[in-house]
Amino acid sequence: MKDKCCNFILGWLIVAMLLPGAVLAEEPVPVLARLSLAGAEALWTERNRELKLARDAVEGAEADKIGAAQRPNPAFSAQVGTISRNPGVGAGGLRDKMMDTTIGISQLIERGDKREHRMRGAQSLLDATRQDLSDTLRSQRMALRQAYYDLVLAQEKSRILEENAALYRKSVEMSQLRQRAGDIPLSELSRIRVEALRAENEARQAANDLARAQLSLAYLIGQESAAGTIRAVDGWMHITDTASGNALDIDRRPDVRAALNRVLAAEAACDLARSLKTRDITVGLSLEHNPTGTTWANNSIGVSASVPLFVNYGYEGEIRRAESNLQVARDQLEQVRAMALADVARARSDLEAAAQRSKRYEEELLVEAERAARAAEFAYKQGALGLMDLLDARRTYKATQIDAVTAKADYAKALASWRAATQENLQ
Repeated sequence: MKDKCCNFILGWLIVAMLLPGAVLAEEPVPVLARLSLAGAEALWTERNRELKLARDAVEGAEADKIGAAQRPNPAFSAQVGTISRNPGVGAGGLRDKMMDTTIGISQLIERGDKREHRMRGAQSLLDATRQDLSDTLRSQRMALRQAYYDLVLAQEKSRILEENAALYRKSVEMSQLRQRAGDIPLSELSRIRVEALRAENEARQAANDLARAQLSLAYLIGQESAAGTIRAVDGWMHITDTASGNALDIDRRPDVRAALNRVLAAEAACDLARSLKTRDITVGLSLEHNPTGTTWANNSIGVSASVPLFVNYGYEGEIRRAESNLQVARDQLEQVRAMALADVARARSDLEAAAQRSKRYEEELLVEAERAARAAEFAYKQGALGLMDLLDARRTYKATQIDAVTAKADYAKALASWRAATQENLQ
């Protein structure tokens, strides 16, 4: 009895030790197994790596701004000289040693508004980096929504092809019974078996495509370890949103605004390079201690000033490089503007075409294909339709189903692209 009691207690201790780990391991599964688009966006905001990198870049640009605003630090110097081997430094305290001691402090005074140019350039780069973050939010949100509806499409295709494979499995069973009864020849049974094998292969390929779609979405939301548990629960959206009536100032798109700010930063860098031709001045103050061998010492104060002499080089290379970088920034701005305009036009065209195609499948093609498939199944059971006609009807219906859900996915992704293309500033 005592041994049984001990074993019972030990068993419960083991369960208690394992239970928290098991609960933690399964905690994210219910969330991911019923993942809505809003839930995916919440995970994406928190865990997406591209967003983290963009936010880190903003922090770095803020640090650069702090550095750009700093004035040059003063420099301290100390010098000991006139030390002779004979008679040496002499006796007495440090002040009475036979050696000259000089201490000084110097300060570089920048001229030509160099500090202001640095601050202006750093602020423009910070603004550009913030717009890069906004553009990353824009583009990554589009990628997230497209990946989500790719997963919905993969789930629908897997369901359709699994149902098709199940239909063929039943057809094989029924055909085997009919062949034994002598109602159909062996060759007809073989044809149905071949189609059933094809359906099984298509279902397995659809399952593989589903796993790939899960991995793609899992990466965007930082849940790669639980990719196999992800299942999208949001259905297809109604085709109500169109591209009409939307107006966009292209210069308000974050990618264009980032390019604009980089032009401003390049202009500031160009002004900074030109200001190098304005000579900076270094001023200094020194205190010199000169022992004379008597009971008192000779102390003196000195001042100094220095300026560079542009004898060999006048910063022509730095100025030319800054002017070249400014022209590159302006050319890149025009390139980004052109790409943004093309992006908007392409997104508008894709959205309108996808909406029309999806409506056509939903309202006409899918209805007719389903009606034809049902009629073919009924006619074949009644012996009024040949096997090849039945198989053609099934293939047509399956292909139409897949094309219909693909059209819905194309519309959902085109709408995400349109919203991203016309998205203005985001933070």
